Amino acid sequence: MKRVDLIFSERELEAMLQAIDRAGCSGYTVIKQVTGKGPRGTVSESLAFSGVGANAHVVVFCRPNLLAPLRDGVRPLLNRYGGVGFVSDAEPL
Repeated sequence: MKRVDLIFSERELEAMLQAIDRAGCSGYTVIKQVTGKGPRGTVSESLAFSGVGANAHVVVFCRPNLLAPLRDGVRPLLNRYGGVGFVSDAEPL
């Protein structure tokens, strides 16, 4: 099993969820108004609260054979609008 963590502008949430669905992934978890610090600096809580600059964090668990279609679907969105994605191995408890 693979775990994919996607952090990107909340404005692009619907497009990202559509890309995940098109890749054939059966589900995901969405966490809205994520704040933190990255290469572009800190996202302040006041920006996240107002909705300007707010980020979303989507966690996807998928079978390894779905990773390539998922990557092909979300990478253009991350490249165009900004954001990061990470893949790691996941083992059920």
